Amino acid sequence: MSDEQHKKHPGQWRNVAGETRPARFSVLWIIPVIALGISGWLVWQHFATMGPRIVISFDAADGIIPGQTQVKNKAVTLGVVQSVTLSPDMTHADVTVQMSGVDSRALNQHTRFWVVSPRINGTSITGLDTLFSGAYIAMDPGEPEGGRYQDHFQGLKNPPGVRSDQPGSMYWLVSSKLNSLGPGAPIFYRDIQVGEVLGYTVPPGGEGPLLLRVFVKAPYDRYLRTDSRFWNVSGMQIGFGPGGLKIRLQSIQALLSGGIAFGRPDKMQNEDTPVATSNSVFHLYETQDDADNARYRHRLRAVTYVDTSIGGLAEGSKVTMFGLQIGQVTGVHLELGNKAHNPRVRVEMQLEPERVAGESDGDPTDTSKLLGDFVAEGMRASVQNVSFLTGESMIAFNFVHEAAGKTGPTIQFHNGVAVIPSEPGGMDGILQSVSSITNKIAEMPLTQMGEHLNDLLAHSDERLKSPDVARSITALRGSLESLNQLLDHADQNLPAVMENLNGALGQARTLLGAYGGDTDARRNIEALIVQLTRMSRSFQMLADYLDRHPSSLIVGRKH
Repeated sequence: MSDEQHKKHPGQWRNVAGETRPARFSVLWIIPVIALGISGWLVWQHFATMGPRIVISFDAADGIIPGQTQVKNKAVTLGVVQSVTLSPDMTHADVTVQMSGVDSRALNQHTRFWVVSPRINGTSITGLDTLFSGAYIAMDPGEPEGGRYQDHFQGLKNPPGVRSDQPGSMYWLVSSKLNSLGPGAPIFYRDIQVGEVLGYTVPPGGEGPLLLRVFVKAPYDRYLRTDSRFWNVSGMQIGFGPGGLKIRLQSIQALLSGGIAFGRPDKMQNEDTPVATSNSVFHLYETQDDADNARYRHRLRAVTYVDTSIGGLAEGSKVTMFGLQIGQVTGVHLELGNKAHNPRVRVEMQLEPERVAGESDGDPTDTSKLLGDFVAEGMRASVQNVSFLTGESMIAFNFVHEAAGKTGPTIQFHNGVAVIPSEPGGMDGILQSVSSITNKIAEMPLTQMGEHLNDLLAHSDERLKSPDVARSITALRGSLESLNQLLDHADQNLPAVMENLNGALGQARTLLGAYGGDTDARRNIEALIVQLTRMSRSFQMLADYLDRHPSSLIVGRKH
């Protein structure tokens, strides 16, 4: 067989010749093998990284688009929405999500999902980035320990206030009403925002106090002690105090969304007080004053009866003594009249002995005895106006000295409640005093006094024109003229008198020299000289004084 035939029919040539050769391995076969390996690796990688498929139920599927909406945690994509369907009962939307790269331990009963979209809450605006990228589903894995795996979740209506990985502590507050507080309301400590309100729980049947769940971030939760007090700082507080008009505003956010503050009373700053544990329960007070007043534990019940107007007096009004608060009003009730008394108002009070210096122990026995002594000394309760502008009133304890000793040495008690006598106060007291003065004026003999006054005025002209009065005025005029003449010649007369006196004194000394020995005449002359010397000195002093004070002859000597 020729070479040409061999090239055309190689198989025939091999069969004819009876020879076999091994087939050669082509390099081209490597390419499909590599492609097959890569495909297998990609398939394995896909199934290896594919997470579980879960279903999240939302009230509405606003902004959720299958194939586009992602599930994220800390801006990391963890899954993609596969489909959105309406539940058979048409009450909610079921969103199917294919998770990727998520450990099944992160999907348990503690895991939470919610839709992130633009939201305005109080003064904060969140989710603005979704205006361009679209809404997404946020995930909070919660606590993996102690949770069991599940693939069906109930989505949250609103974002949670605190994520599971944020350090801090949860607490409960008890309040009779919610006011303007709500989820997201800030919590302040010394004007620093340290937490927020997570939500509230209404008691079964709607009766009883509300429970607010709050979160305080670390490390501020270590400042919360067992004796700390919480109070409401929502809105703006306006009032009148000793310094005038007072306006208190915690922050703009607290004004719009409400707020809570906490602190410790000044008299209870004890470093040994233990730190409050997580989930501790505290009472939420209406104002900071109420929170401060809560530190007084010893209280004495008292009551007074008022038969005048009590406008502006209500529960929570102050009870004061000498302008300092010693308690507060706990109730105001109207009592109709009977055989024992006329209609009156019963004002119930709680006195706090710890407010009084020296009464920190608050012994009820000592306090009752002290009140009894005060009542015996004339202490009375009265309704006083705090501000005429707002109409606010209070109970004031004043001492009426006219009433001392009239009620006996001990105070009266009815069913363990101290009864304190009262007297009119405020405008009623002023009106009563004016009425008393008016009655006294009405009792005065004003008619007789007017008649006597008219008679005195009618005879006054005749008495002034009498000869005796004219002679007295003439004599007084002459005395004044003589006095003026004496003053005019005082400078001339006094020197002459002094010269004559000095001459008499010289003659007396000459006469004394003529008598010698110790005779009676000599002794008399010596006495005369001494008297003349004293007289001369007196005239000299008189002359000097008149020279300095010429008006002393009229008004007298100045002491």
